Amino acid sequence: MRFIALDVETANADMASICSIGAAVFDNGQLSEEWYSLVDPEDYFDPVNISIHRIDESMVAGSPTFGTVAPTIDKLLREAVVVTHTHFDRVALHQAGHRYGLQPLRCNWLDSARVARRAWADCARSGYGLAAVCRRIGYEFRHHNALEDAKAAGHVLLAAMAETGLDLEGVLRRVRQPIDPSTVRVVRVARDGNPDGPLYGEVVVFTGALEIPRREAADLAASLGCEVATGVTKKTTLLVVGDMDVQRLAGHEKSSKHRKAEELIAKGFALRIIRETDFRELVAMA
Repeated sequence: MRFIALDVETANADMASICSIGAAVFDNGQLSEEWYSLVDPEDYFDPVNISIHRIDESMVAGSPTFGTVAPTIDKLLREAVVVTHTHFDRVALHQAGHRYGLQPLRCNWLDSARVARRAWADCARSGYGLAAVCRRIGYEFRHHNALEDAKAAGHVLLAAMAETGLDLEGVLRRVRQPIDPSTVRVVRVARDGNPDGPLYGEVVVFTGALEIPRREAADLAASLGCEVATGVTKKTTLLVVGDMDVQRLAGHEKSSKHRKAEELIAKGFALRIIRETDFRELVAMA
């Protein structure tokens, strides 16, 4: 049984702006190899992102670009089972590859968040973010370091396999199946959200000028299982910002929702800010 857990960090709300990548190889239930690299995103660093992962321009100076490290990543991941916690890292790699004109990675993706939701019935209540699930399984790690997060995702998968008694092939089959109906009944189902959606449990808010109608964006989010809210609160987990707003603002005046989200991130809340393009990529890959 072999799989590779992977995580990335980004410089700003553009998910193509990868600034670090970590990969952890697991063979027969044991960590067997680690790989980590800082990456020059050739893009600006948002102070909010810096506050999360502590990486800035000075730290990536002289580091390879994503285009340079891509062959190494492709060789490592090719035809492997690749574990990420939620779809975000997968989308970031796809977006970065597109930026550099690269072909999509050829591997078998496995979302450890979806695995966790099927292994532990209370994950929707207690949270299935990486930190929350790791607290549940008693695994300690340094969050928002790409290598540490990758290893954590791998341990989540191993713990879920031990909990369910499934091997890797069994887990790959299980995540394609609906969550047991008895599990769905004990959680609060998000408004208009699909409880079997890959982002069930996320609370999403939209801000800025979107390329698609806001109603359509809300429908797409609900189809993934998201609860759609009108304002940013402590329960918000995802803020989707119009692409033009990200490009135009880049550290200048931002919407009240954007500023509120950044304030909550600074206080340690698990909230992610992404572009509309990245949100639509999430929808396409779900």
